[in-house]
Amino acid sequence: MKQIQRHGKNINLVIGSSILLVFLLMMVVSFFYTPYDVNAMDIANKLQPPSAEHWVGTDEFGRDIFSRIMVGTQTAFFVGTVSVGIGMIFGVLIGGISGYFGGWIDEIIMRIIDALMAFPGIILALMLVAVFGSGMVNTSIALGLMAIPGIARIARSGFLQSKDAEYVHAARLMGQSQVRIMTKHILPNVMSPLIVAASIAFAVALLAEAGLSYLGLGVQPPDPSWGRMLKDSQGYLASSPWYTYAPGVVITLMVLGFYMLSNAIRDISDPRSR
Repeated sequence: MKQIQRHGKNINLVIGSSILLVFLLMMVVSFFYTPYDVNAMDIANKLQPPSAEHWVGTDEFGRDIFSRIMVGTQTAFFVGTVSVGIGMIFGVLIGGISGYFGGWIDEIIMRIIDALMAFPGIILALMLVAVFGSGMVNTSIALGLMAIPGIARIARSGFLQSKDAEYVHAARLMGQSQVRIMTKHILPNVMSPLIVAASIAFAVALLAEAGLSYLGLGVQPPDPSWGRMLKDSQGYLASSPWYTYAPGVVITLMVLGFYMLSNAIRDISDPRSR
């Protein structure tokens, strides 16, 4: 039974890491090379099916879909990285302070977090984008703010469990400051669930960005976005299905990769699963 469980963890880790590595390599290559100019229009060859010249076909302007998918990885990783970074920095800071100090500080912070979590995250992102404008940077910031409450709750739980541990009491007796205890002693011991949360938040950010771009409120042209490609392709689903399938498949694969990786990290870091 243990061998089966271990094998399952390895499968999640290998497949998830492999999928993400392919997209990461695709992003790096796209900075230096794409088969075609992503914004070069060729109306004479619009909506061409997959072929040796255009591996995934062309769109309604004759642009190479595979090239646009390659450059779209830059958008996906930028939005995911910035949003997860914002969520982790502020979420860990807020949750750590709340869990470590407790009392009225914890009560006030948690009531604010509860109110934010009761408000649908995607609606909050839509509101922020509508107020401050669309674009890659504003979309990333809006999705980062959306990730803060969930990460803050996970950080708070970890700090609550660790603040009364023996190694923390020993650090206090040694005269170490509160900040040092939180950052040097407690934080490293609660990083495992936070890494899992970051992986899931990255996948959620990808889906949310695709949704916002599909609605026309996310990444704007000429920056390629998989969600925007889905929106542009919906009118050609019957006649040119490859145009829709291509961005849909890559979104699915990338989200799957992050979820499989997060499951593998969770299983490896959870002592009960060994």
